[in-house]
Amino acid sequence: MNIKEIINKKKNKIELSEEEIQYFITNYTKGNIPDYQAAALLMAIFLNGMTQKEIAYLTIAMANSGKKLDLSELGNVVDKHSTGGVGDKVTLILIPIIASLGIPVAKMSGRGLGYTGGTADKIEAIPGYQTMLSEEQFIQNVKKIGVSLITQTLDLAPADKKIYALRDAISCTDSIPLIASSIMSKKIASGANKIVLDVTYGSGAFMKTKQEAIQLAKEMQAIGEMAGKETVSVITSMEQPLGYSVGNTLEVIEAIEFLQGKMQEDVKQVVLEVGAQMLKLASQKEWVTTKEERMIMPNHVDTVQEQEYKKQILENIKNGKAFAKFKELVYNQQGDISYLENINQFPKAKYIIPVYSQATGTVHALDAGMIGKISCELGAGRMNQEDSIDLTAGIILHKKVGSQVQQGEILAYIHTEKQNTIEKATKDITQAYQIY
Repeated sequence: MNIKEIINKKKNKIELSEEEIQYFITNYTKGNIPDYQAAALLMAIFLNGMTQKEIAYLTIAMANSGKKLDLSELGNVVDKHSTGGVGDKVTLILIPIIASLGIPVAKMSGRGLGYTGGTADKIEAIPGYQTMLSEEQFIQNVKKIGVSLITQTLDLAPADKKIYALRDAISCTDSIPLIASSIMSKKIASGANKIVLDVTYGSGAFMKTKQEAIQLAKEMQAIGEMAGKETVSVITSMEQPLGYSVGNTLEVIEAIEFLQGKMQEDVKQVVLEVGAQMLKLASQKEWVTTKEERMIMPNHVDTVQEQEYKKQILENIKNGKAFAKFKELVYNQQGDISYLENINQFPKAKYIIPVYSQATGTVHALDAGMIGKISCELGAGRMNQEDSIDLTAGIILHKKVGSQVQQGEILAYIHTEKQNTIEKATKDITQAYQIY
């Protein structure tokens, strides 16, 4: 068996065996297979797809490529993952809410790449907050206060890290088999026994259509079930940015305001839907959903149980318990909670520039993908893994779909340190809106 034979099989649309996939993952992780051969195999997968068996073999091989966390001592642990989007600060908001309701939350989050932001970058906008903890500290934090949020450790699914970086370099990010295996390998390795997936679609997501999102969700659910992890998918739209802020510090501020009761309606709906499913899965040790109940579509009709869970979430926001838990999380990981108590302390970008509407009418569309890319160009995102980011950069949206706008009214504010980006960003933001 050698890598050239494996590449040739996939090039010719022949199903790879479990042994062949394991050979590739093991030897690529160890450095025995060069990037150019790995890239050839990934491109063949991108072009020719994978069978469900191949996806399962790939996922398990990546999950087993490093250390696997054992969280069994924490009881029933429900993980939450989003497939990515623009302005997605749901994890920051949701994990303290769930923890405040007595459910242990052990959350490993990634960093942003391209125009989809990373939760680890966002929470590091809070001065002092430590995302790099040992696994022992991570588990002890959950035992102590019920919640911890860290970045993915170096030992967890190292094959996925290498493959993800290579996929990005060769423009193979939007492949359902590769996305499904990447996400689920980390979920399996990170130790939770139940998983809720927020699967996004639209201009600001990897999956551009609802049907693609459903297909991705089905693949991930099949992997979860094979691994013995009850997995529920919530399908959500990312046609326009989520909430009003895009950018690391700006999204942290929006998350703080949400936990204090100032809730943007679109963010609220995702938080309630994903949160209700997390609480539902956490309610019993045994599987609690049928196969039909594991795919939550837009306009989903709540069961009585789900309505009750949503009430509990809103009650813990209203009574302050969720925000108190967020402060406890930040304090416990060396973050400065005075920034949570007074958001005006957060550093601000050097240039904060308004963008004015060129038309009068109603906002009929707001291209999330364009807004994400503009934010990235302003400094809020990284194009390569090693790039640094400007935590203060981003965009504040004043008008979203359905808003009435007068010519000359402010659509958004640009936040950046890069003066040379302002003119282009202003023009691009205007073009991202469809107003008539």
